[in-house]
This record gives sequence, structure tokens and C-alpha cells, in this order.
Amino acid sequence: MPLNWRNFTLPELPEVETTRLGIEPLVTGRALESIKVRNAALRWPVEIPPDLRGQTLAGVTRRAKYLLAHFETGVLLIHLGMSGNLRVVSSTQPYLKHDHVELTFAGDRALRLNDPRRFGSVLWSETNADGHWLLDRLGPEPLDDEFDGDYLKRQARHRRVAVKTLLMDSHIVVGVGNIYANEALFLAGVRPGVRASRVTLAAYQRIALAIKGVLQRAIEMGGTTLRDFVKQDGNPGYFKQSLNVYGREGLPCRVCGAPLTGTRLANRATVYCKNCQKTQGFAQQPVLKS
Repeated sequence: MPLNWRNFTLPELPEVETTRLGIEPLVTGRALESIKVRNAALRWPVEIPPDLRGQTLAGVTRRAKYLLAHFETGVLLIHLGMSGNLRVVSSTQPYLKHDHVELTFAGDRALRLNDPRRFGSVLWSETNADGHWLLDRLGPEPLDDEFDGDYLKRQARHRRVAVKTLLMDSHIVVGVGNIYANEALFLAGVRPGVRASRVTLAAYQRIALAIKGVLQRAIEMGGTTLRDFVKQDGNPGYFKQSLNVYGREGLPCRVCGAPLTGTRLANRATVYCKNCQKTQGFAQQPVLKS
């Protein structure tokens, strides 16, 4: 019976982007010298063509929570799963217990995927990665210009789901996971359980701006510290200390001091402030205390 991914905390978009920013300058422009698959049984069987050896890595980009390693003949799509991380080490460094895939580049730069739960993936695409079956139906990136309040309001028309559930739908927008959906709705002053179709355009404009702001801030600060997540250098992220609501059920709101309320939406932990987040989203955006 397959595991329900919603029961686990995954590395979210800032963690994946932080990883990309860390590994890209270390391996880009280097020829791939060797491939070692120590365990191919990840979420899907590992796909790395043998003739990738000798090809130069042109760059590492990101789409949603996938890292895309661009080579001359195609793209490797790498997902960190629920607990995975990538790091660049010397090929002589001893393997860790859950190091499953290693790509060694010129200059003794070994890129290793470590994934204790083996829900990550390494898949190959010979064509434009956007057409890959994992990516072809995804919504826009939250940091792109096309993602704004007008877009969200159009997508929410006639939708009966909660606004928080809408934001976490990767067909609507990618990369807004549970942590940052909670945080963005708090900053926008919108209660997470209100029906998406009832949220006003003005509120959606605040939500879109809050999503962009909280994600960008998390990227700049190195990602959120999750239980199983470490950055590529082995150090945890530094954003969790700045979270306003996620993981703070029952604690005082940082803005008004009222106890934060916890509930579950679509089986995900949800925390909000009854004072700062009004049902219809008409509240003014909270101003964080320094």
C-alpha cells in the first residue's frame, strides 16, 4: 500500500532552491566522469543513461521542487523526496548509510543523493524537461510575474475547496507547501479554511504578494529547518525561528498576542490567528513586531 505523502513534512521550494544555489557553482561546467547507483529502488527506478559519462553539465535549474541538471543530450530530474539531500564531496569520502546515487565530475566533485526513506527520484528526459510527465501539468512558479492576485482569483472561481488547499495544489501554483501556505495566509490576513471562491480579489492580491515575500525571504535565509532536512553543506536552514504560525499552535500570536488556533485541512496541520485572519480576507495585513 503506497504511503500518503501528506503525512510527512517535505523539503519545500526554498529548501530545494537553497540546495540548487549551493551545488550549481560547484559542478556546472564540469565533465561527468563516473556514475554510481548504489540503490536504484527509489520512488521510481533510477534512470541515468550510461552515455552521460563525458558530457559537461551546462547548469542546474529548478522547476517546482525538482532540480534539473542540464546535459548535452537531455536533463536529469532530481527530487529530494521526503527526507533527501544533495551534497558535493570528494569521491574518496566514505559513503553515508543512505547515499544511493553518486555523480562524479572532473576535479573530484562527487554529487551524492542521500535519501533515508527512498521517496526521492532521479529520472531522465531526452527532450525539454517541461514536457516530462512529472512537469507538464504543473502550475506557474510563485516567484514568476504571471503569478499574481488576478491569476489566483480566476483559478478560484467556483472552487469549493479551502483557500489553503487551493494554494497547495501544484496544478494551480507550484512549491507552496504546508509551511509557507500557513505563513502567507497569516501575512495576508486570510483565514485558511474559507472557501476559495469566496475570497476577494483584494485578498488574493495580498496572498500572492505574501507568498512571494515569504518564499524569497526563506531562500535568502537558507531555507526552513525541517526534521530531516540539511543543506548541501550539512548545516540546517535558518528560517524556522522567524515563522509566525506554523508549528506554533497555542502560542501567542506575534502580532496581537492571542493564542494561535490549530486545526487540520486536507489532513495537513494548519495554524492561524482568529484575530489577525478574518474569514473573508478583509483584514488589513498584519504588521510584524520587530
